[in-house]
Amino acid sequence: MSGFHLRGVVLPDGDERDLWVVNGRVRTKAVPGAETIVDGGFLLPGMVDAHCHVGLGPQGATTLDEAIEQAETDRDNGTLLIRDCGVPIDTRPLQERLDLPRIVRAGRHLSRPRRYIRHLGVELEDPSLLPAAVAEQVAYGDGWVKLVGDWIDRDLGDLAPLWPDEVLKEAIDVAHAAGAKVTAHTFGEDALPGLINAGIDCIEHGTGLTDDTIAEMARRGTALVPTLINIELFPSIADGAGKYPAYAAHMRDLHARVRRTVSCAVEAGVPVYAGTDAGGGIKHGRLIDEVIALHEAGMTREQALAAGSWAARSWLGWPGLTEGSPADLLVFAADPRDDLQVLRDPSMIMLRGRVVR
Repeated sequence: MSGFHLRGVVLPDGDERDLWVVNGRVRTKAVPGAETIVDGGFLLPGMVDAHCHVGLGPQGATTLDEAIEQAETDRDNGTLLIRDCGVPIDTRPLQERLDLPRIVRAGRHLSRPRRYIRHLGVELEDPSLLPAAVAEQVAYGDGWVKLVGDWIDRDLGDLAPLWPDEVLKEAIDVAHAAGAKVTAHTFGEDALPGLINAGIDCIEHGTGLTDDTIAEMARRGTALVPTLINIELFPSIADGAGKYPAYAAHMRDLHARVRRTVSCAVEAGVPVYAGTDAGGGIKHGRLIDEVIALHEAGMTREQALAAGSWAARSWLGWPGLTEGSPADLLVFAADPRDDLQVLRDPSMIMLRGRVVR
């Protein structure tokens, strides 16, 4: 039997041991004849971008070829598992490529007319249609549905919720009954209580979280993907919102307090994961920047590393480096738990048991 043999410190447990890879799977018992390709260093389960848009660019929908290039960029920077958070094109062909990161698709954003970026999502004139639209996206995606929870209401001149609370509850119940999970884009404060109380599984961005909504998320186990490197765009968004001074001031305030918000969520026990929001204003391949930003916002280095690796994989239903697990891993010469900058320079990237770098 042929295969690969790797020896090193295996994270997160931190023990030095041997792993073997056969037919794209990790084995923990010796494989006769295996070729030793790693002897020393640190072995890390592949990185996870928990909020990414492969198939979305600054001008909107990309071509499939452009989406492939985005996925390659993420892979070459160590991201081997992506939770898609809504794209306007069908990226299922990318899932058939053995050389690209695994993608867990959420289908298309669900929004309302003039209440999100045009042409990206499915726009519902009547909010009561949301449960049926959720059912359609459950059938189309891979177990996740993406809602737009709030956006600027031009009549109000500020952020406001898109959906009535009772509709949210019905729609999320539809997804849960089908075995799917729901996440929502939110910037402001007002949409959060309705989403959380309706049983939503995850909040994206979450800059408007308060002590009360953080406490409720912690109680329910609702996850947060704060996309800190994307929040750095808030001041420029505010600068371009001259017609809406209240909205501009609100966005600047949310930006100013985001790191304290994330720190409070971590301290309260909210599950927090690393996501870049790559695909619009954020370039692909920047997951390490997000992991470092989470550390700077209050996570320990190991917590931030877990948020972009083994903890995120477990959350999405993927194992770490255990017997029979997919051989998606990174190798480093130094310990990334001591210095997160180490993550920028893997000595080897293995995806589906194949060395891709």
